Amino acid sequence: MQNLIKNFINDESGATAIEYGLIAALIAVAMIAGASQLGNSIDDKFTDIAGALDAVSDDTAVSTAGGD
Repeated sequence: MQNLIKNFINDESGATAIEYGLIAALIAVAMIAGASQLGNSIDDKFTDIAGALDAVSDDTAVSTAGGD
């Protein structure tokens, strides 16, 4: 019985599992933050492209309307 209690007290496998869990959680938080930042950057680029296309489309509409 004493050996069983000693083995239970000296068993550190649970601590290792908790450490791995914390590392995985940190990695997940970093990935979420990075993906969020990347998403915002891509959204800004698409907004810029849409604005440029609208400007070109407005210029083309004015050119064709004025030529008639």
